[in-house]
Amino acid sequence: MASSYVDSVLDDIEANNPGEPEFLQAVREVYTSLVPVLERHKEYREAKILERMAEPERVIIFRVPWLDDGGVIHLNRGYRVQMSSSIGPYKGGLRFHPTVYLGLLKFLAFEQVYKNALTGLPMGGAKGGSNFDPKGRSDGEVRRFCQSFMTELYRHIGQFTDIPAGDIGVGAREIGALFGQYKRITNQFTGVLTGKGPNWGGSHIRPEATGYGAVYFAQEMLATRGDTLEGKTCLVSGSGNVAQYTVEKLLALGGRPVTLSDSGGFIHDPDGIDEEKLGWVMQLKNERRGRIREYVEKYPRAVFVAAGAGAEANPLWSIPADCAFPSATQNEITGKDAASLIAGGVTVVAEGANMPTTPDGVHLFLASGLLYGPGKAANAGGVAVSGLEMSQDSERLQWPRERVDAELQQIMRTIHTQVTAAAEEYGNPGNYVMGANIAGFVKVADAILDEQIW
Repeated sequence: MASSYVDSVLDDIEANNPGEPEFLQAVREVYTSLVPVLERHKEYREAKILERMAEPERVIIFRVPWLDDGGVIHLNRGYRVQMSSSIGPYKGGLRFHPTVYLGLLKFLAFEQVYKNALTGLPMGGAKGGSNFDPKGRSDGEVRRFCQSFMTELYRHIGQFTDIPAGDIGVGAREIGALFGQYKRITNQFTGVLTGKGPNWGGSHIRPEATGYGAVYFAQEMLATRGDTLEGKTCLVSGSGNVAQYTVEKLLALGGRPVTLSDSGGFIHDPDGIDEEKLGWVMQLKNERRGRIREYVEKYPRAVFVAAGAGAEANPLWSIPADCAFPSATQNEITGKDAASLIAGGVTVVAEGANMPTTPDGVHLFLASGLLYGPGKAANAGGVAVSGLEMSQDSERLQWPRERVDAELQQIMRTIHTQVTAAAEEYGNPGNYVMGANIAGFVKVADAILDEQIW
């Protein structure tokens, strides 16, 4: 009965959301894993919880006009998808990238609901952004765009309503400009954005949190088999905040990262990316806004492999290794890539990005028995520290770096415990995908029932 109910719900969702493949992929992945829960709890079916959780509570779409340095007017589209406020105010990042459209943000907001629930903090789920591309734009152009974007968004957010953060294309520069405009319009200095600078209301370890958290989660998975990250060769994709701080924490725990990437391709450094090399990459990407191919000019023993347009497999994932940390973007690991990782000896995959593995890849990972931490669990460290930043803002205090890091480690440990317990309870021990989906779903579903909003 529950299986046919899920199929019927998915048919309706697909009919109502055409042209949104990422969103439909995310919903299908979660809902098909919930059949055992729905068999046991008919109250979720009767209250139409699946239907509710796939429909945003609110979607805001607006135009964003701005002037470039030459005085030419440009127009972009802005979005905020407020998916669920059942367990707390909306919480989720803003993404500025040419690929942004409504379906992508609905997928990210949907995933955010479950991820935030797993942290144990009182946060609902949301996501927003624009198809604006900050790459190649001057500081002045980015500032004017952010000011125009916030001039509309400010009326829909607030510290008790919706607290955005950064994401791809939205770093310290963009958060500063967005917050400055919010403050100028509202005449309020409140914790309405997270990812702020540590000198003006931000939290220590917020930039590092997603990468650190993914490594902490991998550490917890390995501990179930009496193993550690010490001496492990690690593949890391991406070269932004998540990838950089994944590498940093891997080095701290004895791992040996050997790859990084961007949209132009990837580098493989067989000697390992050490602290000195990581510092150079951080300067390259964060200050000079350069490309990862420049790494081989500085460190000629490394190899750069250009991205292949339309390629079905990424050779980065065919490099023999012990662990993989996909930290770039969605669907970067195909079924062929997953097969390459398994053949290359990888036994741990911890997703730093959101849904970086296609359904075929997920199936292979689960069938192989390797330790596979899906993004909604493994990369929850970023939003967890955003939640801790909200607490610090409310207290008008800034916690020491050591306290934030200890809280982050405990949250990732708790997520791992919740996920493994849920998988065990519903007959699939070791299945982190099912465990994460069930643990996040049950928390939100029970809140919906308790609030009795029909």
